[in-house]
Amino acid sequence: MSDAQPRRSLAWRARATPHEPVIDPAVDVTRNLPLLRRLDLTTLELFVAVVEESTLTAAAAREAIAPSAASRRLADLERDLGVDLFVRHPKGMTLTPAGDTLLLHARRMLLAANALGVELEEYGQGVKGHVRVLANLSSIVAYLPEDLQSFFSAHADLRVDLEERPTDGVVKGVAAGLAEIGICSGDADLMGLRADHYRHDRLGVLMRPDHPLAGQGPLSFAETLDHDQIALHEESSIFTRSQIAAREAGRPLRRRIHVPGFDAICRTVQADLGIALIPQPVFEVLGRPMGLHLEPLVDAWAARELVVVVRDAAQLSSAAALLHRHLVGEP
Repeated sequence: MSDAQPRRSLAWRARATPHEPVIDPAVDVTRNLPLLRRLDLTTLELFVAVVEESTLTAAAAREAIAPSAASRRLADLERDLGVDLFVRHPKGMTLTPAGDTLLLHARRMLLAANALGVELEEYGQGVKGHVRVLANLSSIVAYLPEDLQSFFSAHADLRVDLEERPTDGVVKGVAAGLAEIGICSGDADLMGLRADHYRHDRLGVLMRPDHPLAGQGPLSFAETLDHDQIALHEESSIFTRSQIAAREAGRPLRRRIHVPGFDAICRTVQADLGIALIPQPVFEVLGRPMGLHLEPLVDAWAARELVVVVRDAAQLSSAAALLHRHLVGEP
């Protein structure tokens, strides 16, 4: 969506292999409040600058702070944390293990603060609410664009922050409160989350029209195991299920390459690197326009249900409640 279009935008932040920490909502974080109050953003920005510039002088110049003031801020930070963050060398500074840990969280905190500023600015421009959604790749490619377009048509003053994660990451993220709504495969361990039906789809075997299996379907997965296969990343539910099926058949899975998404699967199949499992709706969006061929897969596990998961529908924000009802087809 271009800047010239109405600001009915959706933030796409896809990551193939995300690794966010799982936050236990039952943990009492109040004991950390004195420390959190001393972690000001200016000092964290300086800390990140020192890491990236390797010297205090260069970092101070980048942050427009006097070197003496920058040195004092870092010393105060180390004192408050009770650990050494850097090893000082004549030619620069390198992180200690504690510094590595702080760097990871400091960057996340600064990104979150920037996102907060953007969202608050949008509220001032008339936005009525933000909804954070985690979804697996199948739902993002096959269904969500049209569903979100119709949602925004009725609620142009809302924003959706959509992030791609594998099913396991969707469940853990929603359970930890990192997002209000998740969309994932229904055959996963949903960790007690409420699940409502979203879509049914079925996996098929993607191949070139000149592949030996083309026109031989419907196929069982066992019949595909003599051929090289292209797989989604190892955290995907499709890859996990194909591994289980190969093991149950007593055959090795001839995995030739892992790729991060369905577009990459289609391109590598097109290049004759192998065959792949792909949902039928994704084939219609990506594979058919590329001249590829799909054979039905007859295994029972190839029939899948996608579900919308939330922790507690009654506790959703008003914006999230609107989106939840839209996705599950409630009036």
